[in-house]
Amino acid sequence: MLDIARERMIATGQWRPGQAMGRRFPVGCVALEITQRCNLDCTLCYLSETSEAVLDLPLEEVYRRIDMIHALYGPLTEVQVTGGDPTLRKRAELVEIVRRIRARGMRPSLFTNGIRATRDLLTELGAAGLVDVAFHVDTTQQRKGYDSESDLNQIRREYIERARGLRLSVLFNTTVHQGNFDEIPEVVRFFVAHADVVRLASFQLQADTGRGLLRGRPALITPDAVGQHIAAGAGTPIRFDTPGVGHRDCNRYAMTLVANGRVHDVYDNPDLINEFLDASAQLDYDRTRPGRAVWTLVRWLVANPRILWRGASWGAGKLWAMKRDLIAGRGRVHKLSFFIHNFMHACQLDRERIEACVFMAVTADGPISMCLHNAKRDSFILEPVKLETATGETLWHPLRGPEGAPPGIRKVQAKGRAAARRPPPRSPAPPHRPRRPDRLHGPSRRPERSRELHRLHRAHPTRCVC
Repeated sequence: MLDIARERMIATGQWRPGQAMGRRFPVGCVALEITQRCNLDCTLCYLSETSEAVLDLPLEEVYRRIDMIHALYGPLTEVQVTGGDPTLRKRAELVEIVRRIRARGMRPSLFTNGIRATRDLLTELGAAGLVDVAFHVDTTQQRKGYDSESDLNQIRREYIERARGLRLSVLFNTTVHQGNFDEIPEVVRFFVAHADVVRLASFQLQADTGRGLLRGRPALITPDAVGQHIAAGAGTPIRFDTPGVGHRDCNRYAMTLVANGRVHDVYDNPDLINEFLDASAQLDYDRTRPGRAVWTLVRWLVANPRILWRGASWGAGKLWAMKRDLIAGRGRVHKLSFFIHNFMHACQLDRERIEACVFMAVTADGPISMCLHNAKRDSFILEPVKLETATGETLWHPLRGPEGAPPGIRKVQAKGRAAARRPPPRSPAPPHRPRRPDRLHGPSRRPERSRELHRLHRAHPTRCVC
Protein backbone atom coordinates (compact mmCIF):
# COMPACT_ATOMS: atom_id res chain seq x y z
CA MET A 1 0.00 0.00 0.00
CA LEU A 2 2.96 2.36 0.46
CA ASP A 3 3.62 2.13 -3.28
CA ILE A 4 0.00 2.94 -4.09
CA ALA A 5 0.00 5.89 -1.67
CA ARG A 6 3.23 7.17 -3.23
CA GLU A 7 1.74 6.93 -6.71
CA ARG A 8 -1.28 8.93 -5.56
CA MET A 9 0.99 11.64 -4.16
CA ILE A 10 2.95 11.78 -7.41
CA ALA A 11 -0.21 11.87 -9.54
CA THR A 12 -1.64 14.77 -7.53
CA GLY A 13 1.62 16.75 -7.43
CA GLN A 14 2.10 16.31 -3.66
CA TRP A 15 5.25 14.15 -3.66
CA ARG A 16 8.22 16.04 -2.27
CA PRO A 17 10.89 15.75 0.44
CA GLY A 18 9.26 15.28 3.83
CA GLN A 19 5.98 13.89 2.45
CA ALA A 20 4.84 11.29 5.01
CA MET A 21 2.10 9.76 2.85
CA GLY A 22 3.74 7.00 0.84
CA ARG A 23 6.89 7.05 2.99
CA ARG A 24 5.91 6.74 6.63
CA PHE A 25 2.38 5.42 6.17
CA PRO A 26 -0.09 4.33 3.44
CA VAL A 27 -2.91 6.27 5.15
CA GLY A 28 -2.91 8.92 7.86
CA CYS A 29 -5.83 7.47 9.81
CA VAL A 30 -9.11 5.62 9.27
CA ALA A 31 -12.31 6.66 11.03
CA LEU A 32 -14.38 3.76 12.36
CA GLU A 33 -17.86 5.09 13.15
CA ILE A 34 -19.40 2.72 15.70
CA THR A 35 -22.52 4.83 16.27
CA GLN A 36 -24.32 7.72 14.57
CA ARG A 37 -25.78 9.01 17.83
CA CYS A 38 -24.49 12.04 19.70
CA ASN A 39 -25.36 13.73 23.00
CA LEU A 40 -24.64 17.23 21.69
CA ASP A 41 -26.15 19.32 18.88
CA CYS A 42 -23.28 21.29 17.34
CA THR A 43 -23.86 24.25 15.06
CA LEU A 44 -21.24 22.66 12.80
CA CYS A 45 -21.68 18.90 12.47
CA TYR A 46 -20.67 16.39 9.81
CA LEU A 47 -23.50 14.00 10.76
CA SER A 48 -26.65 14.02 8.63
CA GLU A 49 -30.22 14.81 9.62
CA THR A 50 -30.91 11.07 9.47
CA SER A 51 -28.02 10.03 11.71
CA GLU A 52 -29.90 10.06 15.02
CA ALA A 53 -32.39 7.49 13.70
CA VAL A 54 -29.70 5.03 12.59
CA LEU A 55 -29.14 2.02 14.85
CA ASP A 56 -25.65 1.14 16.06
CA LEU A 57 -23.78 -1.18 13.70
CA PRO A 58 -23.86 -4.83 14.82
CA LEU A 59 -20.66 -5.79 16.59
CA GLU A 60 -19.82 -8.44 14.00
CA GLU A 61 -19.97 -5.79 11.25
CA VAL A 62 -17.69 -3.51 13.27
CA TYR A 63 -15.23 -6.41 13.63
CA ARG A 64 -15.41 -7.10 9.89
CA ARG A 65 -14.54 -3.49 9.12
CA ILE A 66 -11.62 -3.60 11.56
CA ASP A 67 -10.28 -6.67 9.76
CA MET A 68 -10.81 -4.90 6.43
CA ILE A 69 -8.70 -1.93 7.58
CA HIS A 70 -5.95 -4.28 8.71
CA ALA A 71 -6.00 -6.23 5.44
CA LEU A 72 -5.69 -3.02 3.42
CA TYR A 73 -3.18 -1.00 5.44
CA GLY A 74 -1.50 -3.46 7.80
CA PRO A 75 -0.30 -3.06 11.40
CA LEU A 76 0.45 0.33 13.00
CA THR A 77 -2.52 1.89 11.16
CA GLU A 78 -4.17 4.69 13.13
CA VAL A 79 -7.84 3.80 13.69
CA GLN A 80 -10.12 6.49 15.11
CA VAL A 81 -13.00 5.01 17.08
CA THR A 82 -15.60 7.69 16.52
CA GLY A 83 -19.25 8.42 15.77
CA GLY A 84 -21.46 10.29 16.68
CA ASP A 85 -19.92 9.95 20.08
CA PRO A 86 -18.50 6.45 20.60
CA THR A 87 -19.06 6.56 24.37
CA LEU A 88 -22.82 6.21 23.71
CA ARG A 89 -22.16 2.67 22.61
CA LYS A 90 -22.50 -0.03 25.28
CA ARG A 91 -19.39 0.15 27.43
CA ALA A 92 -18.51 -3.53 27.10
CA GLU A 93 -18.80 -3.30 23.31
CA LEU A 94 -16.63 -0.16 23.16
CA VAL A 95 -13.93 -1.89 25.18
CA GLU A 96 -14.04 -4.97 22.96
CA ILE A 97 -13.81 -2.84 19.81
CA VAL A 98 -10.66 -1.14 21.13
CA ARG A 99 -9.21 -4.52 22.16
CA ARG A 100 -9.92 -5.95 18.69
CA ILE A 101 -8.11 -3.07 16.96
CA ARG A 102 -5.09 -3.41 19.23
CA ALA A 103 -5.03 -7.20 18.81
CA ARG A 104 -4.60 -6.62 15.06
CA GLY A 105 -1.48 -4.56 15.77
CA MET A 106 -3.16 -1.25 14.92
CA ARG A 107 -3.41 1.91 17.04
CA PRO A 108 -6.88 2.75 18.38
CA SER A 109 -7.82 6.33 19.26
CA LEU A 110 -11.00 7.50 20.96
CA PHE A 111 -12.62 10.63 19.48
CA THR A 112 -15.18 12.00 21.94
CA ASN A 113 -16.76 15.17 23.31
CA GLY A 114 -15.73 13.84 26.72
CA ILE A 115 -19.10 14.06 28.46
CA ARG A 116 -19.20 10.31 29.19
CA ALA A 117 -15.43 9.68 29.03
CA THR A 118 -14.87 9.23 32.75
CA ARG A 119 -11.46 8.43 34.19
CA ASP A 120 -12.68 4.94 34.98
CA LEU A 121 -13.68 4.37 31.35
CA LEU A 122 -10.39 5.81 30.05
CA THR A 123 -8.49 3.53 32.43
CA GLU A 124 -10.34 0.47 31.17
CA LEU A 125 -9.87 1.48 27.53
CA GLY A 126 -6.17 2.08 28.15
CA ALA A 127 -5.87 -1.43 29.57
CA ALA A 128 -7.59 -2.73 26.41
CA GLY A 129 -4.97 -1.04 24.22
CA LEU A 130 -6.19 2.53 23.60
CA VAL A 131 -3.32 4.77 22.45
CA ASP A 132 -4.88 8.24 22.08
CA VAL A 133 -7.88 10.08 23.42
CA ALA A 134 -8.96 13.15 21.44
CA PHE A 135 -11.37 15.50 23.19
CA HIS A 136 -13.53 17.72 20.99
CA VAL A 137 -14.34 20.94 22.84
CA ASP A 138 -15.37 24.27 21.28
CA THR A 139 -18.18 26.82 21.16
CA THR A 140 -20.05 25.09 18.31
CA GLN A 141 -21.25 22.57 20.92
CA GLN A 142 -23.39 25.18 22.72
CA ARG A 143 -22.58 23.81 26.17
CA LYS A 144 -24.78 25.61 28.66
CA GLY A 145 -22.97 28.21 30.74
CA TYR A 146 -19.91 28.32 28.47
CA ASP A 147 -20.18 31.20 26.03
CA SER A 148 -16.55 31.51 24.91
CA GLU A 149 -13.47 29.40 24.33
CA SER A 150 -11.98 30.90 27.49
CA ASP A 151 -14.99 29.66 29.45
CA LEU A 152 -14.53 26.21 27.91
CA ASN A 153 -10.99 26.01 29.28
CA GLN A 154 -12.62 24.90 32.52
CA ILE A 155 -13.95 21.80 30.73
CA ARG A 156 -10.64 21.23 28.95
CA ARG A 157 -8.84 21.40 32.29
CA GLU A 158 -11.26 18.84 33.74
CA TYR A 159 -10.65 16.46 30.83
CA ILE A 160 -6.89 16.86 31.18
CA GLU A 161 -7.09 15.85 34.82
CA ARG A 162 -9.17 12.79 33.93
CA ALA A 163 -6.39 11.55 31.65
CA ARG A 164 -3.38 12.71 33.72
CA GLY A 165 -1.14 9.84 34.69
CA LEU A 166 -2.79 7.36 32.33
CA ARG A 167 -0.70 5.84 29.57
CA LEU A 168 -2.60 7.75 26.91
CA SER A 169 -1.60 10.44 24.44
CA VAL A 170 -4.02 13.37 24.91
CA LEU A 171 -5.25 15.41 21.93
CA PHE A 172 -7.76 18.23 21.58
CA ASN A 173 -9.89 19.12 18.55
CA THR A 174 -11.20 22.65 17.99
CA THR A 175 -13.54 23.60 15.15
CA VAL A 176 -12.63 27.06 13.85
CA HIS A 177 -15.54 29.32 12.85
CA GLN A 178 -16.24 33.04 12.76
CA GLY A 179 -17.43 33.04 16.36
CA ASN A 180 -14.14 31.77 17.82
CA PHE A 181 -11.56 32.68 15.17
CA ASP A 182 -10.14 35.55 17.23
CA GLU A 183 -9.94 33.31 20.30
CA ILE A 184 -7.48 30.84 18.75
CA PRO A 185 -4.41 32.49 20.35
CA GLU A 186 -6.00 32.18 23.80
CA VAL A 187 -6.82 28.49 23.17
CA VAL A 188 -3.21 27.88 22.07
CA ARG A 189 -1.86 29.55 25.21
CA PHE A 190 -4.00 27.17 27.26
CA PHE A 191 -2.54 24.13 25.46
CA VAL A 192 0.99 25.47 25.93
CA ALA A 193 0.35 25.85 29.65
CA HIS A 194 -0.77 22.19 29.78
CA ALA A 195 1.84 20.72 27.44
CA ASP A 196 2.85 18.27 30.17
CA VAL A 197 -0.29 16.31 29.26
CA VAL A 198 -1.54 17.64 25.89
CA ARG A 199 0.46 16.23 22.97
CA LEU A 200 -1.41 17.62 19.97
CA ALA A 201 -3.90 20.39 19.27
CA SER A 202 -5.91 20.03 16.06
CA PHE A 203 -7.78 22.95 14.50
CA GLN A 204 -10.45 22.00 11.96
CA LEU A 205 -11.81 24.71 9.69
CA GLN A 206 -15.54 25.29 9.33
CA ALA A 207 -17.05 23.38 6.40
CA ASP A 208 -20.49 23.51 4.80
CA THR A 209 -21.40 19.86 5.25
CA GLY A 210 -23.71 17.74 7.38
CA ARG A 211 -26.63 18.93 9.49
CA GLY A 212 -25.10 21.98 11.19
CA LEU A 213 -26.80 25.36 11.14
CA LEU A 214 -23.63 27.30 10.25
CA ARG A 215 -22.93 27.03 6.56
CA GLY A 216 -20.32 28.68 4.34
CA ARG A 217 -16.96 29.67 5.77
CA PRO A 218 -16.05 33.37 6.01
CA ALA A 219 -13.23 34.35 3.66
CA LEU A 220 -11.00 35.32 6.59
CA ILE A 221 -10.77 31.71 7.83
CA THR A 222 -7.97 30.05 5.85
CA PRO A 223 -5.23 27.56 6.81
CA ASP A 224 -2.64 30.34 6.61
CA ALA A 225 -4.69 32.64 8.85
CA VAL A 226 -5.24 29.87 11.41
CA GLY A 227 -1.51 29.13 11.37
CA GLN A 228 -0.75 32.77 12.08
CA HIS A 229 -3.17 32.77 15.01
CA ILE A 230 -1.54 29.61 16.40
CA ALA A 231 1.89 31.26 16.16
CA ALA A 232 0.52 34.35 17.90
CA GLY A 233 -0.72 32.23 20.78
CA ALA A 234 2.56 30.32 20.94
CA GLY A 235 4.50 33.57 21.07
CA THR A 236 6.94 32.52 18.35
CA PRO A 237 6.97 31.90 14.58
CA ILE A 238 6.00 28.32 13.69
CA ARG A 239 6.56 26.65 10.34
CA PHE A 240 3.65 24.60 9.00
CA ASP A 241 5.25 23.97 5.59
CA THR A 242 8.13 21.61 6.43
CA PRO A 243 6.72 18.05 6.35
CA GLY A 244 3.89 17.04 4.05
CA VAL A 245 0.83 15.13 5.24
CA GLY A 246 -1.15 14.37 2.11
CA HIS A 247 -2.45 17.34 0.14
CA ARG A 248 -1.13 20.78 0.99
CA ASP A 249 -4.61 22.32 0.74
CA CYS A 250 -5.97 19.81 3.27
CA ASN A 251 -3.40 19.44 6.04
CA ARG A 252 -0.69 21.46 7.78
CA TYR A 253 1.49 20.09 10.59
CA ALA A 254 3.97 21.66 12.99
CA MET A 255 5.96 20.35 15.95
CA THR A 256 7.22 22.39 18.88
CA LEU A 257 9.04 21.86 22.16
CA VAL A 258 7.76 23.56 25.32
CA ALA A 259 10.19 24.33 28.14
CA ASN A 260 9.34 26.57 31.08
CA GLY A 261 6.09 27.55 29.35
CA ARG A 262 7.90 28.85 26.25
CA VAL A 263 7.48 27.42 22.76
CA HIS A 264 10.35 26.53 20.43
CA ASP A 265 9.77 25.51 16.81
CA VAL A 266 11.32 22.16 15.80
CA TYR A 267 10.81 22.47 12.04
CA ASP A 268 12.78 25.68 11.54
CA ASN A 269 15.37 24.00 9.28
CA PRO A 270 13.24 22.43 6.50
CA ASP A 271 16.05 20.84 4.48
CA LEU A 272 17.60 19.09 7.46
CA ILE A 273 14.27 18.09 8.99
CA ASN A 274 12.93 16.65 5.74
CA GLU A 275 16.14 14.68 5.18
CA PHE A 276 15.79 13.23 8.67
CA LEU A 277 12.07 12.47 8.23
CA ASP A 278 12.67 10.69 4.93
CA ALA A 279 15.56 8.63 6.28
CA SER A 280 13.72 7.66 9.49
CA ALA A 281 10.35 6.92 7.87
CA GLN A 282 10.32 3.36 9.24
CA LEU A 283 10.77 4.39 12.88
CA ASP A 284 7.92 3.44 15.20
CA TYR A 285 7.52 5.75 18.19
CA ASP A 286 5.54 4.79 21.29
CA ARG A 287 3.35 7.86 21.86
CA THR A 288 2.14 6.61 25.22
CA ARG A 289 5.69 6.49 26.63
CA PRO A 290 7.70 9.64 25.78
CA GLY A 291 10.86 8.29 27.38
CA ARG A 292 10.77 5.18 25.22
CA ALA A 293 10.12 7.33 22.12
CA VAL A 294 13.22 9.43 22.87
CA TRP A 295 15.31 6.29 23.36
CA THR A 296 14.09 4.95 20.00
CA LEU A 297 15.27 8.16 18.35
CA VAL A 298 18.67 8.15 20.11
CA ARG A 299 19.40 4.57 19.08
CA TRP A 300 18.49 5.35 15.47
CA LEU A 301 20.76 8.42 15.41
CA VAL A 302 23.69 6.39 16.77
CA ALA A 303 23.11 3.83 14.01
CA ASN A 304 23.02 6.61 11.38
CA PRO A 305 26.09 8.78 12.07
CA ARG A 306 25.74 10.82 8.87
CA ILE A 307 22.38 12.21 9.94
CA LEU A 308 23.67 12.56 13.51
CA TRP A 309 26.66 14.58 12.31
CA ARG A 310 24.55 16.79 10.07
CA GLY A 311 22.08 17.47 12.86
CA ALA A 312 24.66 18.04 15.59
CA SER A 313 25.14 21.74 14.90
CA TRP A 314 21.40 22.31 14.56
CA GLY A 315 20.75 20.45 17.81
CA ALA A 316 23.45 22.38 19.62
CA GLY A 317 22.00 25.67 18.37
CA LYS A 318 18.52 24.63 19.45
CA LEU A 319 19.73 23.73 22.95
CA TRP A 320 21.61 27.03 23.21
CA ALA A 321 18.49 28.97 22.21
CA MET A 322 16.53 27.06 24.87
CA LYS A 323 19.18 27.23 27.61
CA ARG A 324 17.40 29.71 29.90
CA ASP A 325 14.11 27.83 29.65
CA LEU A 326 15.85 24.51 30.21
CA ILE A 327 17.51 25.83 33.34
CA ALA A 328 14.36 27.48 34.68
CA GLY A 329 12.30 24.38 33.87
CA ARG A 330 14.88 22.05 35.41
CA GLY A 331 15.42 20.27 32.12
CA ARG A 332 11.77 19.36 31.60
CA VAL A 333 10.75 19.52 27.93
CA HIS A 334 7.41 18.56 26.40
CA LYS A 335 6.44 17.99 22.76
CA LEU A 336 3.38 19.88 21.55
CA SER A 337 2.26 19.48 17.94
CA PHE A 338 -0.29 21.51 16.00
CA PHE A 339 -2.43 20.26 13.14
CA ILE A 340 -4.64 22.27 10.77
CA HIS A 341 -7.27 20.33 8.85
CA ASN A 342 -9.12 22.04 6.04
CA PHE A 343 -12.29 20.02 5.37
CA MET A 344 -14.03 20.54 2.03
CA HIS A 345 -17.57 21.84 1.60
CA ALA A 346 -20.04 19.14 0.53
CA CYS A 347 -20.85 20.87 -2.76
CA GLN A 348 -17.25 21.86 -3.56
CA LEU A 349 -15.38 18.55 -3.52
CA ASP A 350 -12.07 18.61 -5.37
CA ARG A 351 -11.16 15.37 -7.14
CA GLU A 352 -7.41 15.91 -6.72
CA ARG A 353 -7.72 16.42 -2.97
CA ILE A 354 -9.94 13.34 -2.65
CA GLU A 355 -7.33 11.27 -4.49
CA ALA A 356 -4.63 12.55 -2.12
CA CYS A 357 -6.73 12.08 1.02
CA VAL A 358 -5.00 10.75 4.15
CA PHE A 359 -8.08 10.85 6.41
CA MET A 360 -10.42 8.04 5.42
CA ALA A 361 -13.73 6.69 6.74
CA VAL A 362 -14.41 2.99 6.47
CA THR A 363 -17.73 1.91 4.92
CA ALA A 364 -19.23 -1.50 4.27
CA ASP A 365 -17.34 -1.62 0.96
CA GLY A 366 -14.04 -0.16 2.18
CA PRO A 367 -12.43 3.18 3.11
CA ILE A 368 -13.20 6.41 1.25
CA SER A 369 -12.22 10.04 1.71
CA MET A 370 -13.78 11.50 4.86
CA CYS A 371 -14.91 14.64 2.99
CA LEU A 372 -16.65 12.50 0.38
CA HIS A 373 -18.20 10.37 3.13
CA ASN A 374 -19.55 13.44 4.91
CA ALA A 375 -20.97 14.88 1.70
CA LYS A 376 -22.81 11.64 0.83
CA ARG A 377 -23.25 10.26 4.36
CA ASP A 378 -26.82 8.96 3.99
CA SER A 379 -25.78 6.91 0.95
CA PHE A 380 -23.47 4.93 3.23
CA ILE A 381 -25.15 4.83 6.64
CA LEU A 382 -28.59 3.87 5.25
CA GLU A 383 -27.30 1.02 3.10
CA PRO A 384 -28.42 -2.42 4.41
CA VAL A 385 -25.55 -4.53 5.73
CA LYS A 386 -25.05 -8.21 4.92
CA LEU A 387 -24.39 -10.35 7.99
CA GLU A 388 -23.18 -13.94 8.12
CA THR A 389 -25.17 -16.06 10.56
CA ALA A 390 -25.27 -19.75 11.48
CA THR A 391 -28.22 -20.20 9.13
CA GLY A 392 -26.74 -18.23 6.26
CA GLU A 393 -26.61 -14.66 5.04
CA THR A 394 -29.11 -12.09 6.29
CA LEU A 395 -29.63 -8.35 5.96
CA TRP A 396 -29.45 -5.80 8.75
CA HIS A 397 -31.33 -2.56 8.09
CA PRO A 398 -29.93 0.62 9.66
CA LEU A 399 -33.37 2.00 10.60
CA ARG A 400 -35.09 -1.14 11.87
CA GLY A 401 -32.45 -3.79 12.56
CA PRO A 402 -32.30 -7.43 11.42
CA GLU A 403 -34.31 -8.61 8.45
CA GLY A 404 -37.72 -9.81 9.55
CA ALA A 405 -37.85 -7.53 12.57
CA PRO A 406 -41.33 -6.05 13.03
CA PRO A 407 -41.62 -2.50 11.69
CA GLY A 408 -41.90 0.17 14.31
CA ILE A 409 -41.58 3.87 14.89
CA ARG A 410 -38.79 5.14 17.12
CA LYS A 411 -38.83 8.70 18.36
CA VAL A 412 -35.49 10.43 18.05
CA GLN A 413 -34.51 13.97 18.84
CA ALA A 414 -34.28 16.29 15.83
CA LYS A 415 -30.92 18.03 15.63
CA GLY A 416 -29.19 20.61 13.48
CA ARG A 417 -31.20 21.95 10.57
CA ALA A 418 -33.99 19.44 11.19
CA ALA A 419 -34.52 20.94 14.64
CA ALA A 420 -34.41 24.46 13.22
CA ARG A 421 -37.19 23.63 10.76
CA ARG A 422 -39.44 22.22 13.45
CA PRO A 423 -42.28 24.65 14.29
CA PRO A 424 -42.25 26.03 17.82
CA PRO A 425 -44.56 24.28 20.28
CA ARG A 426 -48.03 25.72 20.46
CA SER A 427 -49.01 27.65 23.52
CA PRO A 428 -51.60 25.80 25.60
CA ALA A 429 -55.16 26.85 24.85
CA PRO A 430 -56.64 29.16 27.49
CA PRO A 431 -59.23 27.59 29.76
CA HIS A 432 -62.78 27.70 28.39
CA ARG A 433 -64.86 30.48 29.86
CA PRO A 434 -68.62 30.32 29.25
CA ARG A 435 -70.11 33.52 28.00
CA ARG A 436 -72.37 35.51 30.22
CA PRO A 437 -76.08 34.65 29.66
CA ASP A 438 -76.90 38.13 28.52
CA ARG A 439 -74.36 37.82 25.68
CA LEU A 440 -75.29 34.37 24.38
CA HIS A 441 -77.73 35.73 21.84
CA GLY A 442 -76.75 39.32 21.74
CA PRO A 443 -75.09 41.09 18.84
CA SER A 444 -71.31 40.94 18.45
CA ARG A 445 -69.46 43.81 20.04
CA ARG A 446 -67.34 44.01 16.87
CA PRO A 447 -69.68 43.23 13.95
CA GLU A 448 -67.28 44.76 11.43
CA ARG A 449 -64.51 42.35 12.56
CA SER A 450 -66.86 39.35 12.32
CA ARG A 451 -67.96 40.26 8.78
CA GLU A 452 -64.33 40.76 7.71
CA LEU A 453 -63.39 37.30 9.00
CA HIS A 454 -66.19 35.63 7.10
CA ARG A 455 -65.25 37.49 3.91
CA LEU A 456 -61.64 36.39 4.14
CA HIS A 457 -62.61 32.79 4.84
CA ARG A 458 -64.82 32.73 1.75
CA ALA A 459 -62.14 34.28 -0.44
CA HIS A 460 -59.20 32.27 1.01
CA PRO A 461 -60.53 29.12 2.69
CA THR A 462 -57.00 27.92 3.63
CA ARG A 463 -55.58 31.22 4.77
CA CYS A 464 -55.02 31.95 8.43
CA VAL A 465 -56.89 35.07 9.45
CA CYS A 466 -56.34 34.90 13.18
